[in-house]
Amino acid sequence: MNLEKLLLDIVSAIVDTPDEISITRNEDANSIELVLKVAEEEMGMVIGRHGKIAKAIRTVIKAASAGTGKKVTVDIQ
Repeated sequence: MNLEKLLLDIVSAIVDTPDEISITRNEDANSIELVLKVAEEEMGMVIGRHGKIAKAIRTVIKAASAGTGKKVTVDIQ
């Protein structure tokens, strides 16, 4: 599964300016880190109240990556 595409689809539905979304993938032998950058004014929409939306996004990505055998993290900047 393409984790970057999945993350982009999820976040695009949340923010008002999907053109400003940037996703960078950093991968090594044991882990994959997805760095998500959105517009400064839309950071609250992606994180949500008490981090609930960010936690839900991380849960979906973790479930989608179950077959990779690697630890996947999503870093929101």
